[in-house]
Amino acid sequence: MTSTDATGPLRRMTARSRAEAHRAATPLELFFDLCFVVAVAQAGVRLVHALAEGHTATGLIGYLFVFWGVWWAWMNFTWFASAYDCDDVPYRIATLVQISGVLIYAAGVPRAFVDDDWTITVIGYLVMRVALTAQWLRAAVSEAPGSPARRTDLRYATGLVLCQAAWVALLAAPHSLKHWLFLIVVAAELLVPVIAEWSHQTPWHPHHIAERYGLFTLIVLGETMSAATIAVQSALDEHDVLRELLPIAAGGILIVFAAWWIYFAVPAHERLTGNRQAIPWGYGHFVIFGSAAAIGAGVEVAVEQAVGKAHIPTTAASAAVTVPAALFLLTVWLLHARHFKTGTAQQIVLPVSTAAIVGCTFLGAWAVLASGLVAAATVAVGVTLAGRPDSRGTDGGS
Repeated sequence: MTSTDATGPLRRMTARSRAEAHRAATPLELFFDLCFVVAVAQAGVRLVHALAEGHTATGLIGYLFVFWGVWWAWMNFTWFASAYDCDDVPYRIATLVQISGVLIYAAGVPRAFVDDDWTITVIGYLVMRVALTAQWLRAAVSEAPGSPARRTDLRYATGLVLCQAAWVALLAAPHSLKHWLFLIVVAAELLVPVIAEWSHQTPWHPHHIAERYGLFTLIVLGETMSAATIAVQSALDEHDVLRELLPIAAGGILIVFAAWWIYFAVPAHERLTGNRQAIPWGYGHFVIFGSAAAIGAGVEVAVEQAVGKAHIPTTAASAAVTVPAALFLLTVWLLHARHFKTGTAQQIVLPVSTAAIVGCTFLGAWAVLASGLVAAATVAVGVTLAGRPDSRGTDGGS
C-alpha cells in the first residue's frame, strides 16, 4: 500500500496494487458518500411533486438528468480513489473541496428540476472538477515520464477539462436545444474512461469497487426508507387514514428489504476482472441507484394519492412504486445476479418477479402491498433454490 498518514510528509501519488489485501472503504470515502444523501433527497422530493401533480414526463426527464449528475460525480471520485488514494493532506483537502462541490450541486437541484436552470449545478460541478483534475495531474506527475500510466492520467485530466468546458458552454445554449445537447455531453463524459484506459487500465481494486457500490446502494435504499417513513408520518398527522396507509407502508418495507437481500446475494467483485466487465457493470448501476431512490419517491406518491393530496389515478400512483422496483430487480439480474445462477429455475426467478411486480400495478389500492409480497417471495424462492444440493449458487439466494 502506498498511502501515508495524513499528518505525515507529502509523498508521490503512486498507484495502489490491484491485489492489495484487505482493501476497504475509508472514513473519508464514507463521508463523501454521506454528503450525496442531500443531493439524492433533493432529486427525490422534486420527483414526488412532479408525479403527484400528474407531470409524469417532465418529472421523469428532470429526475433522470439531475440524478445522472449525482451518480456521475460519485463515479468520478470512486474509481479514482480506488486506484490512487494516498490519504495525505493534499488528497484529503482535494476530496473535501469535491464534497463542497457536491453540496453546491445539491443546492442547485430545485432550480435545475423546476426551472431548467442549471447554473448552480454547473458551478458545483466546476468546483468538483477543479479538485479532481488536480488529483489526476498529481497522479500523472508521480508516474514515470512517457509511461502508459502517465498517459492514462493525462487523458483523464484532459477529458475532465473538455467536458466541463462543454457544461459551461451549455448554459448559453438555446433553451430548445439544451436537452439534446445535454445528452451529447453525457455521451462525451461516458467516453472519457473508455478512451483514457484504452491502452492502460488504472489499478482499481475489484473488491473495493464492489464494496463502494454496495455502500452507495445502501445509501439510496436508506433514503428510500427515510422518505417513505416521513410521508406516512405526515399523512397520519393530518388524516385518520391508518387503514389506507398500512398496505402501502408494509409493501414499501418489503420491497426495500428484498432489494437489499437480492443485491447483496452474490459476490459481484468476482466478475470484475478487467474494464470489459467493470465498465458496463459500473455504468449499469445508474439504473440501480436511480430506481432504488425512485422507489421511495413512489411510496410517497402512493401515500399522497391514498390521502387525497395527489390528484392522479390509483394506477399512476401504483406505477410510481412498481416500475422502479421492477427496474431494480431486472437490472440487478442483468448486471451480476445471472452470472452466479445455474439452471433455468434459478435464472428465471428475477425476470419472472419483474413481470409480476409490473402486473401488480393494476391491483388498485393493494398494488404496493402485492408488489412487496412478490419481492419477498422472490427472496424466499431464491434462497430455496440456492440451498438445493445440486446448486452452486450463493447462500443468499435470489
